[in-house]
This record gives sequence, structure tokens and C-alpha cells, in this order.
Amino acid sequence: TLASASADRTVRLWDVSDRSAPRPLGSPLTGHTGSVLSVAFAPDGRTLASASTDHTVRLWEIS
Repeated sequence: TLASASADRTVRLWDVSDRSAPRPLGSPLTGHTGSVLSVAFAPDGRTLASASTDHTVRLWEIS
């Protein structure tokens, strides 16, 4: 699973098992009010942090 940050204020999760055709996993994660600049998975792989120009860091529980 790959996480991507976007200027459209979303975080997206991707299935990259087929590298030639990544597929989105579910709907985009929304909640930031500014561009998302970075994402990082916690070591357990079940929590994702995202940081935004809205001066917040959000934690997402990934199932």
C-alpha cells in the first residue's frame, strides 16, 4: 500500500501490487483545509499521519 499527498487537500491510498497499474483503495481521505504536503505510515502500518498547509497533522487509522 502506498499513500499519496495532494494539493487537492486529500490523501489517497493505492494498491501497488501491480506496479504497471496502481489501483486506488477506497475513497480519498478528506479533512484537511489546505494542501497535504506529506504522509508517513507508523511502524505498525495501521496508522497514517498527514501534514498540511492548514498547520495540522491528522492521524488516520488504516484497516
